[in-house]
Amino acid sequence: MSEQRLAGRVALVFGGGQIPGQDTGNGRAAAQLYARSGARVVVVDRNIDGAQETATIIAGEGGQAVAVRADVSVESEVEAAVMACVQTYGRVDVLHNNVGINAGDGLLTDVQTAAFDQMMSVNLRGMYLACRYTLPLMCAQEKGVIINIASTAPIMSYPFAAYQMSKSGVLMLTKHVAINYAPFGVRANALLPGLINTPMAIEHQTNRPGASRESVLAARQALTPLKNATATAFDVAKAALFLASDDAQFITGAELVIDGGQSLRAG
Repeated sequence: MSEQRLAGRVALVFGGGQIPGQDTGNGRAAAQLYARSGARVVVVDRNIDGAQETATIIAGEGGQAVAVRADVSVESEVEAAVMACVQTYGRVDVLHNNVGINAGDGLLTDVQTAAFDQMMSVNLRGMYLACRYTLPLMCAQEKGVIINIASTAPIMSYPFAAYQMSKSGVLMLTKHVAINYAPFGVRANALLPGLINTPMAIEHQTNRPGASRESVLAARQALTPLKNATATAFDVAKAALFLASDDAQFITGAELVIDGGQSLRAG
């Protein structure tokens, strides 16, 4: 186990499972690092098998974790997941909102209403619900940390309208929580990942005709200014761990970009 920066704390990770692939997903990596740092972790995912696999990995590393099934687009399931965390471990110290999708998207006039509604429901409304049911607990504790996984999409030229708008909403949700719940000792920050090599980002591209894993990774690396940068979910998780720890006790309302300089490029 690594340095126990979260010893005695409880982390609730929404989106802690993942689809099959060679890489580790953002939610699983965060759950693993939280556990390695001493936190007891509740891994929530719509796919209970994926959540259980993450919990099993954590247990294999000597940590404590349980798996809970919940679809963030269903309010009663989000509430039940938060309550399951309290029933299991007695509190919620860190809320990590990782769930996000990008399906049926494109330029604004190409996006069907159903696809727009689905992305807003999962990417933004799901985080709102998780915050809504967790914040009263954190306020009662007079301490808590919320970490919302956004994207660099809101700060770049980006061709997928619904995803960009949903992640822009995540940034404003984070700011709202940060300023309005600061008097209760609650901090809220957002992470803005760029081209991170996760199963969700990589696997569907390698299935395209003529594509190989090597060519997909090379193309993504070519877009990253930072020399020889190959980003993994653990790069995002390390930032999340910092923000969740007391090392960041005076940081709230921040937007931390993790993209190797990609968003700094113009043109």
